[in-house]
Amino acid sequence: MSAVVGMTARQMGRAVIMPNLSPPVRTVKQAMDYRAEIIDALPANSSFNPLMTLYLTDLTTQQNIIEISDVEHVYAVKLYPAGVTTNSDIGVTDLKRVYPVIEQMQKENVPLLIHGEVTQAAVDIFDREKVFIETILDPLVKNFPDLKIVLEHITTKDSVDFVSQFKEKVAATITPHHLLSNRNHMLVGGIKPHYYCLPVLKRRFPHQESLIKAATSGDPRFFLGTDSAPHDKGQKESACGCAGIFCANAAIELYAEAFDKAGKIDKLEGFASHFGADFYGLPRNTDTITLERSPWTVPDSYDFSNTKVIPFFAGEQLNWKTLY
Repeated sequence: MSAVVGMTARQMGRAVIMPNLSPPVRTVKQAMDYRAEIIDALPANSSFNPLMTLYLTDLTTQQNIIEISDVEHVYAVKLYPAGVTTNSDIGVTDLKRVYPVIEQMQKENVPLLIHGEVTQAAVDIFDREKVFIETILDPLVKNFPDLKIVLEHITTKDSVDFVSQFKEKVAATITPHHLLSNRNHMLVGGIKPHYYCLPVLKRRFPHQESLIKAATSGDPRFFLGTDSAPHDKGQKESACGCAGIFCANAAIELYAEAFDKAGKIDKLEGFASHFGADFYGLPRNTDTITLERSPWTVPDSYDFSNTKVIPFFAGEQLNWKTLY
């Protein structure tokens, strides 16, 4: 853990920590225990602040939500539809079952973070985000108009258009890999498992281009969310490869690459440093990092204990580097 945490802490002053561990983080106590592990794994003198979340399940209670208000370091609840991604087996099976819990979240001003895909086998994997918006997210927003919602790691024009309807309360994060890649990177010339993530990469037009436009627009409803997942090389290169892309080693440089390609490097600071904090009602960080235009090559792999992890853009050149 220390190596991965150190990479994130080197670039980020804080991060929203997702709860889909095995076993998952379902209670405030579990979240605080996990936070203590992260703090213990930080490099010396690091001021990195983990923002903890709880895993929403069919068994989550209103009392679980009330307890969030009594602690300092738990900020949100994450919705994973059951079976939607890695370690989501105990996710919510029917959102209406937890409407009383969501009502409590709205009352306590606790944000709901959402992995926005349906899981029905009959729905094409490239359409699952769109169908989720139409059948689950739209009714949710109408039923809970004062609930803060973050649609995490969006991948489609449909999500961009949906979020853009709302002046406040609804926002979205965008990953570096969804800005820099599309499904051709994953499938053309052979299946490339290290490009496999969920939600899966989509077409360049209209989806990737819509994400780039939203991220680089200066619109505060769209902000940074890496969704970095350090799966072992063997787990990725297997008959049923794990979903997830590791980008924590160079997240801010990857975003800089995407913004620079769009001619909008001046919009990176708001996207990366301001808009997320503003949405969560947190003070903006005052510490800074410095990026310089200096080409370098991303390592082919990283060795973590007994694990080898292949990063996003492995062996490829990035044109921006963080100065430490």
